[in-house]
Formats: sequence, C-alpha cells, structure tokens
Amino acid sequence: MAIEVGNKLTGKVTGITRFGAFVTLPEGATGLVHISEISDSYVKDVHDFLHVDDEVTVKVISVGADGKIALSIRQANESATGASSSSRPSYGGNSQGGYERRGGRGQGGNRGGGGGGGGGGHRGSFDQLMNRFLKDSEERLSALRRNESKRGGRGGRRG
Repeated sequence: MAIEVGNKLTGKVTGITRFGAFVTLPEGATGLVHISEISDSYVKDVHDFLHVDDEVTVKVISVGADGKIALSIRQANESATGASSSSRPSYGGNSQGGYERRGGRGQGGNRGGGGGGGGGGHRGSFDQLMNRFLKDSEERLSALRRNESKRGGRGGRRG
C-alpha cells in the first residue's frame, strides 16, 4: 500500500523522543507521530503510552516535499471507533480525559459546591481543572527559575 495522506497503516515503533515517536512503515519509510497525536488525553511522557517495538496503527497526516511523513495514532483510533472530533470526552465527573486520574486532592471544596455530586458538576470540574492547571504552572515556573539561577540564567554574569 502506498504512503498517501489519509491511509491507515500498521508500523513498528523504532524510537522514542521527548516530542514523539518514530514509526517504521511497511515499505521501509519512517514517519513521526508527534506527542500531540499519540492520544486524546494529555501525554506528559511518550514512554507512558508507547515502547520501542510496539506495533501501532497510524494514519498518514501529511507527506512533505522533503520526504518527512507525519503520522497520527489518535486519528487512526478515532476513525476506527467512529468517533468524530466533536465527540471528545468531557472533562466533568469521572471521565477518562486524563485529569481525573491524577492523584492528590479530594473532589469538591472549590467554588462549585460541596463534593461535586450535585447539579453543578461541570462548574466544580472546571474549577478543579483550573486550580490544577494553575498549580502545575506555578510548579513548572518555580522549577525553571531554580534552574536559571543555578545556570546563571538571563543575562549571564554581571560584575
């Protein structure tokens, strides 16, 4: 089968990087599945979803003039299950969207009301998502600031 945009192919994962995974296709060509095209849920580390020598079904997103092949596992699975982009999982309640699986804080207690069980489920869920996002962002920023100060960061040495 030729490698054309829209084709679904089965390939083997040959390499994993922090930004995606390289997949060898049946005709010997190699394409890249970007980290954003691995799953519908948030992918922090590619190793949590893929391993070298895994067999995966991919959809060809694009073939560049320079021979680069962009692939998607997410889109191959979406069309296989008949789901469209408009039917993505909502992040309220007990969805599989990735946010509720994280450990840590209890549910409710935010502006949404007591316990997240009543009619205001989406509001409480949104507030929980926003609070987690802000907390994660602050942690990442503080880690960056610590690393910059160790390396001398912004502007180098003065003196």
